[in-house]
Amino acid sequence: MQAKTPEQSKTTMTDLVLPSETNPLNNLFGGELLARMDRAASIAARRHSRRIVVTASVNHVAFNRAVPLGSVVTVEAKVSRGFNTSMEVFIDVWMEDRESGARTKANEAIYTFVAVDETGRPVKVPQVKPETELEIERFEAALRRKQLSLLLAGKIKPNEATELKALFD
Repeated sequence: MQAKTPEQSKTTMTDLVLPSETNPLNNLFGGELLARMDRAASIAARRHSRRIVVTASVNHVAFNRAVPLGSVVTVEAKVSRGFNTSMEVFIDVWMEDRESGARTKANEAIYTFVAVDETGRPVKVPQVKPETELEIERFEAALRRKQLSLLLAGKIKPNEATELKALFD
């Protein structure tokens, strides 16, 4: 199975924040943003694996900035690392300034997807070949994030989290 670059999975979704999607402060509901991120990330994971994919976990979400009513929001998702049957997808959320058009990073998230066959059984996914400095950084950190998740879930023992241990040695 040939490795793929993050760029090959890149998914960009742009939309407008409508009144029905906002809270009493006229900002985008967090749940609405999570759904948008999930859709973009699932497309990126499917592009990478060319298989059916299911969301396994939402590993990290940072709501750094409120997204006001009427904003143009762009969600960009790329597979940052492929493991055996799972893929980490990094998601960046951008807002456009209404007047200048300047883009500002508003939020980010990291989701994990698993590729499955038609019966729902996990299947192998291609590895990721990062190209840019940011892609390399995210690729390298993905293994530490995975080990931390497995450790917190009790699925590995502390001595098996070699990437995490290396941070402290």
